[in-house]
Amino acid sequence: MIWIPVIGLVLGVFIGLSFNFSIPLQYSSYLSIAILAALDTVFGGIRASLERHFDSSVFISGFFFNTLLAALLAFIGVQLGVDLYLAAVFAFGVRLFNNIAAIRRLMVTRSRKPPEKTL
Repeated sequence: MIWIPVIGLVLGVFIGLSFNFSIPLQYSSYLSIAILAALDTVFGGIRASLERHFDSSVFISGFFFNTLLAALLAFIGVQLGVDLYLAAVFAFGVRLFNNIAAIRRLMVTRSRKPPEKTL
């Protein structure tokens, strides 16, 4: 179950790199936020799955709400001439590293745990 988002992420990166596709420069801030929101959602879902409290409705709603909020910040920033999208990039970056650190700790803890004895 945990490998489905990772396979989807790898497949998406492979497809993105396979096609000669360019994004106009004025949309680069929106694209960076969308990629960070997707990565944050995937790694947050993996963490929740490992901690055994994954909820698909929270996963989907979090992805769309965070992406829309970040896009709104980027849009307002463009209108004001201020790089407000950097606030979203910072927030998603911190959350991404926190989720990856938690996943690493959970996997290390589980690898050290001795197997349960069955009777």
